[in-house]
Amino acid sequence: MYEQNEQSLIYGRNAVMEALRADTPLDHIYVTAMGGPLGAICAEAKKRGIVVKVTDNRKLDAMTENANHQGVCAQGACAAYVSVAELLRRSEEKGTAPFLILCDGIEDPHNLGAILRTAEAAGADGVIIPKRRSASLTQTVFKTSAGAASWIPVARVGNLATEMIALKKKDFWFFGADMDGSHYTQTDLKGAVGLVIGSEGFGLSAPVKAQCDGILSLPMFGKVNSLNASVAAGILIYETVRQRSSAK
Repeated sequence: MYEQNEQSLIYGRNAVMEALRADTPLDHIYVTAMGGPLGAICAEAKKRGIVVKVTDNRKLDAMTENANHQGVCAQGACAAYVSVAELLRRSEEKGTAPFLILCDGIEDPHNLGAILRTAEAAGADGVIIPKRRSASLTQTVFKTSAGAASWIPVARVGNLATEMIALKKKDFWFFGADMDGSHYTQTDLKGAVGLVIGSEGFGLSAPVKAQCDGILSLPMFGKVNSLNASVAAGILIYETVRQRSSAK
């Protein structure tokens, strides 16, 4: 059995296993059990670093429109993920200080798509997202990004805080967006910089915030005390662009 629908879903045991063997870009695999006939699929997915989520038949029925999914469904990616090293190579080729955007728990695909669109327009070297608690490169993200997802490379890592620690050894400075920080125009953003945008509902996670070298805040003059994550990201991204342009 080999089936793939318009939503980039691959379902059926043979179809999903063949997709794994062919290195098809996959975001998540949903299974009704981790063992039994699905055990080999789960093991192969783990070996390839693909997130496996246990769910029930009702969800798989809804995702596949009641097709014969055999207890497994894989969600394909609209673009392949790259390594963090590939993001750094982009800045090396341009001869500019690295400029990355890190999304800490951005689960709304519309927000992720909007951030990708702004990051690409601003000339950022790439975006880093975690494998869990994050939207991924789905059709919705691709559409919201207005095609930018095809041009801005995205790296997906197991642990965002751990990746930040590794990048600090390469002289990176990380600045998170939060309410209890310094005015966003008063921080030097001209070196090797990673802007960290927290989740829509909870902001920066504690481990990620602990690795930030500074916290940037946006002044709020109205009755609403927060901005949409993608809007905040856009402001900080273009403040970084402004500072780097004025330094030339």
